[in-house]
Amino acid sequence: MSLKTLILGAVVLSFSTTAMSKETLKIITWKGYAPKPVVTAFEKETGIKVKVTYSNNEEMIAKLRATRGAGFDLAQPSQDRIAFVQKKYRIYQPIDYSKVETNRLIDSMVAAVKKNTEVKSKSYGVPHVYGTTGLIINKKQAPEANDWSDLWNPKYAGKISYRLKRPILIGAAFAMGEDPFALYSDKKAYKALIDRVEKKLIASKGLVKNYWTSGDTQVEIIKSGDANVISGWDAKGWAIHKINSDIDFVAPKSGALGWIDTFAIPAKAKNVSAAYKWINFISRPEYAAVITNSEKYGTASKEVAQYLEASIKADFERSFSKADIDNIKWHPPVPAGFDAIESKALDRIKAAN
Repeated sequence: MSLKTLILGAVVLSFSTTAMSKETLKIITWKGYAPKPVVTAFEKETGIKVKVTYSNNEEMIAKLRATRGAGFDLAQPSQDRIAFVQKKYRIYQPIDYSKVETNRLIDSMVAAVKKNTEVKSKSYGVPHVYGTTGLIINKKQAPEANDWSDLWNPKYAGKISYRLKRPILIGAAFAMGEDPFALYSDKKAYKALIDRVEKKLIASKGLVKNYWTSGDTQVEIIKSGDANVISGWDAKGWAIHKINSDIDFVAPKSGALGWIDTFAIPAKAKNVSAAYKWINFISRPEYAAVITNSEKYGTASKEVAQYLEASIKADFERSFSKADIDNIKWHPPVPAGFDAIESKALDRIKAAN
C-alpha cells in the first residue's frame, strides 16, 4: 500500500470520526420555542448540533414514558405537568441549579417553578415561556375596573362576560382574599372555598351579559361593545388594543393567573451538559426576545425589553409592572379529584336561574 493511500485513508478516517463524534442536543418542545435563528447561533457558538422535535404536553409525557426517560436531552413540559408524572413514572432527573444561570431569570418565576415541580425535596423544572389570564377591559367605558371582583361589580351590570371554566373559580377566590392553591393539600377546605365562590357567582349571575366560549367570541363580545369587562388572555387583549386603543389587557390587582412551560431534563438524557448550555443560551435576553417577538409570549428572561419590537414591548409595559409580574398566580398541579369539585360547581353556576 502506498504512502499516498495511507495518508488519504487517515484523512477519511479522521473526517468520519469527527463527523460521528460531533455533539447532538435532542430537544422535544413546543412549536416556536426553538426558533431557527437561535438554533443557528447556538450551533455556531458551541459546535453542538440541535435536533428539534415539536410536540405538546401529552405527547412529551407519552414518549418519555415509553422510553423511561430516554430519547431526548431536554423537554419542555408545562410546570403543572411535571410533579405528578415524576412521582409515578420517574422520567425526569432533578435540576442542578448550580448549572443554571438563574441570575438571568425572573426570581419569582424561578421560585414558583422550583416549588411546583418539587418531588421529595428536589425540583425538576426551570421556567421558560409563560402566558396569563386576566381581564380585557374597555377603559373608556370602565376606567376603574382592575380586578376579578369587577366581574360581579353592579357598576358594570349587563356589560360583564367571562369564560365559565376553572380560571374564573380560581380568579374569584383570589379576589375574595383567599388562596385556593394553598388548599391543594386539604380537599375538604378546597371544596368549601369553591362552594363560597359558586354562591358568589350565582348571586351575581344577573349582572353577566353572557359566558364566552371561544377565542372568537371572547374578541367579538368586547369589540362589539356588548361587554366592557371580560375575562381574557393577554395576547387577545393586546391584539384587540391594536384595533381599538380603548380596549386592553389588564392584570388583576389580586393577581393574573399564569402558566409556565419549563425546561426539564429526561432521566436518561445522553447529553446533559448540552441541555444546560441550551437553557443558559436561550435565556440570554437577546435570544429570549426572538421567541417573544415571534410568538407574543413572555419568557422568564430578565432584561429582555431592550430587544423587543416596540409594539410588543409596549404591550407588556402597559399591562405588567414588576409588581404585577411577581403577583402572577402560577397554576400548580391539580390534585386528583379536585377537577371534579370544580366541574360540578361550574355546572351548577351554568344551570342556576
